[in-house]
Amino acid sequence: MILTVTPNTALDITYRVRSLRPHTAHRVTEVTERPGGKGLNVARVLAALGHEVTVTGFTGGVTGRALRDQLADTPGVVDALIPVEGATRRTIAVVDTTTGDATQLNEPGPEITPAEWSAFQEAYEVLLRSASAVALCGSLPPGVPVGAYAGLIRAARAAAVPVLLDTSGEPLRRGIAARPDIVKPNADELAELTGSHEPSRATQDARRRGARAIVASLGPLGLLALTPEGRWHATPPAREHGNPTGAGDSAVAGLLSGLVEQLPWPDRLTRAVALSAATVQAPAAGEFDRAAYEKLLARVSVTAA
Repeated sequence: MILTVTPNTALDITYRVRSLRPHTAHRVTEVTERPGGKGLNVARVLAALGHEVTVTGFTGGVTGRALRDQLADTPGVVDALIPVEGATRRTIAVVDTTTGDATQLNEPGPEITPAEWSAFQEAYEVLLRSASAVALCGSLPPGVPVGAYAGLIRAARAAAVPVLLDTSGEPLRRGIAARPDIVKPNADELAELTGSHEPSRATQDARRRGARAIVASLGPLGLLALTPEGRWHATPPAREHGNPTGAGDSAVAGLLSGLVEQLPWPDRLTRAVALSAATVQAPAAGEFDRAAYEKLLARVSVTAA
């Protein structure tokens, strides 16, 4: 079983409009809702790839109930979310169907009490006993200690469970020092962490801070990976236009599934880039176009960097 952790879950809502223009009213042509937050997006993709997945984190309120109801209809995903008093947030993606571009609006998460955080930690350590790998994903809601991911990484390492970290800011800075197996920042998160906007130098700096491997997302330029086995740059065949929500999460699913399947690093990166590009093409946030994914697998370029 692969475990994904999403402290700040969300109900992802996607609106599609013919043309998005500021200061005007818009007629929505289509609305979709999906259980969201980075780790839930990762879990959905992992399940579609045939892996058994358990999700944990926090949910609460009317939005949280809607999220759990929809999650129950997701094949291959087991719900181990922790209920809280506060309301789960919503994220809104407005997709311009003329250009394919998306505008994202993210609500803040609920306030987590010390008792709720303690309940989560206890549940997490139990789940680790049957996990083959764990992904720690996304922002921390109010009330969760900023060093939370570092503690969760240390617990995973003590249980001999490989761990991937995908977050930003101070949680990333503290988490990477706890020596996760893989860290997947995007270019902005990597620059904020290291102070360098040059990806090659920044990945080296980030790895020296404690991670076993750094896989940096460079947007349309693909992934740059620095690992104990070597350095690679994986690129898609062309720039994709569409809704980028969840594209990085699909890359995480590709990396994590490749780790569990013990694939060579170039194959992991090929899968991650193909899944990410196929997610941009999908009509709803946090899903991927399987036909596009199958075609892209043969067209992703991986070169030594």
